[in-house]
Amino acid sequence: MNHLFLFIAVVVATGIFSLAIKKIAGHFGIVDNPPADLASRKIHRAPVPLLGGLAIFLGFFLAVALVWWREPQLFIHLLPRQLLALFIGSAVLMIGGYLDDKYNLKPWQQIIFPVVAVLCALLGGINLKEITNPFGGVVSLDFWRVGGRLLAVDALVFVWLLGITYTTKILDGLDGLVSGLTAIGGLMIYFLSSTEKFYQPDVAMVALIFAAANLGFLVLNFYPAKLFLGEGGSLLTGFVLGFLAIAAGGKIATTLLVMGLPAIDVLATIIRRALSKRSPVVGDASHLHYRLLGAGLSQRQAVLFYYSLAVIFGILTLFLQSKQKLVALISLFLLATVIIAFFNRKKSI
Repeated sequence: MNHLFLFIAVVVATGIFSLAIKKIAGHFGIVDNPPADLASRKIHRAPVPLLGGLAIFLGFFLAVALVWWREPQLFIHLLPRQLLALFIGSAVLMIGGYLDDKYNLKPWQQIIFPVVAVLCALLGGINLKEITNPFGGVVSLDFWRVGGRLLAVDALVFVWLLGITYTTKILDGLDGLVSGLTAIGGLMIYFLSSTEKFYQPDVAMVALIFAAANLGFLVLNFYPAKLFLGEGGSLLTGFVLGFLAIAAGGKIATTLLVMGLPAIDVLATIIRRALSKRSPVVGDASHLHYRLLGAGLSQRQAVLFYYSLAVIFGILTLFLQSKQKLVALISLFLLATVIIAFFNRKKSI
């Protein structure tokens, strides 16, 4: 199947789904209303329909199903049960997201759906068999096997998937930020999985479809947004990206180089809230993207700043070797720390 044609078709189809869902959500009153308090972390000033993540869900899985139907022989690294687990886990997130968008669930109720989704992925067989040694070769994780299961690895995958899922959820504060970053992440996994060294045509195809679905939605989500991801969509994007990172032979370093700045910001925010004895799951306006706005950047400028870093470090993953990626990750961590500290200090002055 021609990759360019598929990419364009998914972008267009997801854009059409987005337009339909915008009307449906608006008709049934599933909207994010502007805050009555101008000091609120919400920054939109007019009602915006939710449930946009459903457009990505439909565009992504319908295209994956079509490719599977036409070219089943392509799927070697991604097994049917893994794709089914990805679909079920994503469907759980969409159901939970709808309930939260409609009824405003409490934090302890919200977390049930991501946990169930991640468990579905684990039960479907998504796991790490080995990790790349930054100093050469790979490290097999088979020695951690207990009773037929890699329990310690299961725990690592659980933390990874839940962590990246919540990173995109918490990051979803500016128009187009999450959908744009996850599109970049999907494209980087596509390019990397298409190279001779890491050749995985099925993973590459699925990653390309995921990137296209996000870009199709981004048409209505970029500032000024006419449709929001909603709870389910903000979780879905991170969940699928995290899943693909593992399916692509443990390309966690690649994903971290794309999502590194927001991931480090989320971690810093959680630590900051814990030190001030506040709940880590209750949102506030302390994230870097809000600090950027406070420093005078527009929404578009702040989002493009994130995009730029993601593209720069993402492209590096296509050319760097394992040891060099480790250096890049350390450099990104130091850069992110400096950026976060600078804008936190700027806000407090």
